[in-house]
Amino acid sequence: MSDIVVSVKSLEKTYKTESETLTILRDLNLEIEKGKKITIVGESGSGKSTFLNIIGGLDNPTKGSVRCGDYELTNLEAAKLSEYRSHFLGLIFQFHYLLKDFTALENAFLPSIMAGVPKKEAAEKARQLLRDVGLENRIDHLPSQLSGGERQRVAVARALMNDPDLILADEPTGNLDPENAKMIGDLLFSVVDKYKKTLLLVTHDMNLAKKGDLCYSIKKGRLEEVDLKGLV
Repeated sequence: MSDIVVSVKSLEKTYKTESETLTILRDLNLEIEKGKKITIVGESGSGKSTFLNIIGGLDNPTKGSVRCGDYELTNLEAAKLSEYRSHFLGLIFQFHYLLKDFTALENAFLPSIMAGVPKKEAAEKARQLLRDVGLENRIDHLPSQLSGGERQRVAVARALMNDPDLILADEPTGNLDPENAKMIGDLLFSVVDKYKKTLLLVTHDMNLAKKGDLCYSIKKGRLEEVDLKGLV
């Protein structure tokens, strides 16, 4: 069994309009080993989120290949793509996307229910994950009754529900104040380590970027390794 969870080769993403052709990503290559935590920084519009969307199967590359585990994303049928998203991936976004009429517990276990796991089993696992993120006393609260940091903690627990191989996080602290941003960053890396997950995280927050095993910047469509000791 390969230790490479993500393999991206010669990736290109081009957008065409009537007036211009814009290449966002060009000849981009990346391999991520199992259990590694990779962070990506870069200016707005550099292609960070586009790259993450391609890894997440939410967008298609113009050229190149993307392989995540046993899934070759460039040749994936709809049913396999759905399986990839629900079982191989855990997704965390800048906005929590919690359902407003569902409790923290229900929001957390929803991915497992959708994957066919019995409710009792799903709820038991969700309780454990919510304990892991420090919300054991808030499981019956609605999103409106939770703080911004607490809502994002539910999102972290939800991302782990289906025991994914890979966690994708797109600006997970972008909507939070500095104190909560640090708390969520510390928490995310802690639970990723506890459950031995592979993490690919996009951020503007250099303090968060420094937590990775490796950090890259997207410049002119390509990945360049960043010296973590030089980040301030």
